[in-house]
Amino acid sequence: MPSTVAELEGKGKAAKMASKKLAFLATEVKNKGLLGIANALVARQDEILAANSLDYRESEASGMSAAMLDRLMLSLSRLEAIAQDVKTVAALPDPVGEIIEERTLPNGLQLSKKRVPLGVIGAIYESRPNVTVDISVLCLKSGNAVVLRGGKEALRSNLALANVVQEAAYEAGVPQGAVQLIESTDRTLVDRMLKMKEVIDLLIPRGGAALIRLIAENATMPVVTGGVGVCHTYVDKSADLEKAVAIAYNAKVQRPTVCNALDTLLVHSEIAGPYLPLIGQEWAKVGVEMRCDERALAILKSRPSLNVVPANDEDWGKEFLALIGAVKVVDSLDEALEHIERYGSGHSEAIVAEGNSAVTRFLNEVDAACVYANASTRFTDGRQFGLGAEIGISTQKFHARGPMALRELTSYKWVIIGNGQVRP
Repeated sequence: MPSTVAELEGKGKAAKMASKKLAFLATEVKNKGLLGIANALVARQDEILAANSLDYRESEASGMSAAMLDRLMLSLSRLEAIAQDVKTVAALPDPVGEIIEERTLPNGLQLSKKRVPLGVIGAIYESRPNVTVDISVLCLKSGNAVVLRGGKEALRSNLALANVVQEAAYEAGVPQGAVQLIESTDRTLVDRMLKMKEVIDLLIPRGGAALIRLIAENATMPVVTGGVGVCHTYVDKSADLEKAVAIAYNAKVQRPTVCNALDTLLVHSEIAGPYLPLIGQEWAKVGVEMRCDERALAILKSRPSLNVVPANDEDWGKEFLALIGAVKVVDSLDEALEHIERYGSGHSEAIVAEGNSAVTRFLNEVDAACVYANASTRFTDGRQFGLGAEIGISTQKFHARGPMALRELTSYKWVIIGNGQVRP
């Protein structure tokens, strides 16, 4: 298996060359490639799932955490969902060439801003083999080439998926070299990839906090960071109890191993007495451990059927990625806002409340990529937002925020058309 820096640089240069052609590729050709990928994912499911099964068994034997194993695993239903996402991306408008705005200056110059691809996207990611497909199809549709470097735990899965993507895309007329997968798991190649600013225009890490920090601190090209989600749900004193139970249950339980799952439940003191036993009872049915502050503990400790333990300082601001939730009683919306400001990661935050006052303040004052009123944070997802898929969820403010899809993989350029004007 190739593992040299020369192989990495060769694939990077091939992606750069392909990006020049891909930037002007007809939408029809790109869509044909995407639909071919979607069909091939299902047609070659046995090959893909067999590769994934080997990765899964090896990772499980090595002691990988349940959260990471869940992200690694592919199934027929997950593969079919990925294929459907590809079809959704194919059906979306092509952002390349879109005129964002235009106007004519007093001197007659016609100005417009037109969307253009970024060039070559680099992606370094852990566990999630679906990222191989998601990032590839979003890059192809938005006119970008891509260089992928997955983790060793998903190597067989990534190879199988990348082969499907490449063969289907190139058969449809996508330029050769537009999708590159670095097959080596040699960590020194990551270091070199972070220095390839002459080839890679934007780098996107997908993985744990350590990986994201490493890339953000060492990359020489722009980086979009995100993925780490410490998500809060605040239940206000005005909340509808039934609604608040359903939202907190879904946010914690529906898929606890992902970044948009609930980590900390904040409950107003005026409603904590009736509410906490209700959500505790529902969470107990699926084994959620509640790490409670003193006030929440006082309300729940007399109920032996609940899985309740005292919280410690490390539980606030922690992304659990498991059936564990921190619980804190607060005396006001202001206290809830202060807690979120201190411990939140800028990912997704929610309030459950009736009436406009608390909702408006929460939505206006919480500084996060996605803020919710009376809904589960589990909706922070490219598919759920109607984007087809996502290249990642950005928790920074430049150049994109929240789920990143087609438009977030473009920049723009000014186009100025004159008729002999010169500057006086």
